[in-house]
Amino acid sequence: MDIDTDAWFAVLAAARAHDRPGDPALERAAEAGRLRIPSLHSRAVPVALPAPGGATGYAGVALLRLHDTAENAGNAFLDTLTVHPARRGRGVGRALWETVRGRLAAEGRTSVSTLVERGGAGERFAVARGAECALPLVAYVQDVRTAPTPATGLPLPPGYRFATWSGVVPDEHAAAHARAHDAMQDAPTGDLDEQHDPWDTERIRAAAQVVLDRGGVLLTVAVLAEADGAVAGYTEIVLPTPDSVQAVQYDTVVVPAHRGRGLGRAVKLRMLEYLRAQRPDVREIETTVADENTPMRAVNTALGYRAERTLGLYQVRL
Repeated sequence: MDIDTDAWFAVLAAARAHDRPGDPALERAAEAGRLRIPSLHSRAVPVALPAPGGATGYAGVALLRLHDTAENAGNAFLDTLTVHPARRGRGVGRALWETVRGRLAAEGRTSVSTLVERGGAGERFAVARGAECALPLVAYVQDVRTAPTPATGLPLPPGYRFATWSGVVPDEHAAAHARAHDAMQDAPTGDLDEQHDPWDTERIRAAAQVVLDRGGVLLTVAVLAEADGAVAGYTEIVLPTPDSVQAVQYDTVVVPAHRGRGLGRAVKLRMLEYLRAQRPDVREIETTVADENTPMRAVNTALGYRAERTLGLYQVRL
């Protein structure tokens, strides 16, 4: 369907201001980019319900992501299902869900997952439609301006060095970076049906290009093993737009063979330095961590992240 981007954004912006008034406001350019450019290995299906009575704009919107790899041909992700605050309590959410469910059935999907806040209205809505919490998460925020910096340099053990880049991975690190991404196979996934998609250099570059095509900024810090140039660990930060004041933490990974040496803390500290130098206007970093990911939760606590909200990846099996 043809989507009015301004009307779409108006629903999301109004919902953010109503539901999370203390958070940074949504950015139109970022939301337009997500609407225009699908996530990697997926097809985007936007749904918009017009405001009733001839009023302008939308009463609610939904964005469904249909995975298109062999590993996840039966799965989907509901990126958003949002009702304008002025239209709530009138069946708009139910109507959006019925449209989404019909598309899932037509596509032969057997499950769909979505991210919601535990204990809130989103959770109640999801549970009422048969969703179960497949992976509990916590959202953390780090204040970049007050985050700690070691007085005696970064704690990188002998035999390792840092590499940094913005945007697509440089050719000399591409293959090693892809192998390090595959270390995410042991990341907590709970009871989600979604399966691991193998990473290669093509997928690494394509994933970065999605961020750039949406108008965002991607910063990467890697730890390289000096002996063979392998990427022993890395962390990625995304700014939805170049003017964003809140960055989003993507993956932080330490390859199994290199764990237990403090590389996770080291690479995140180096990212703080890199981020401050590259984007001095950024005020905070938001990240989500699975409840069962005890090592990363410990790293974040040591670096001054504060827990903001309890979330969950909820899944409906159709």
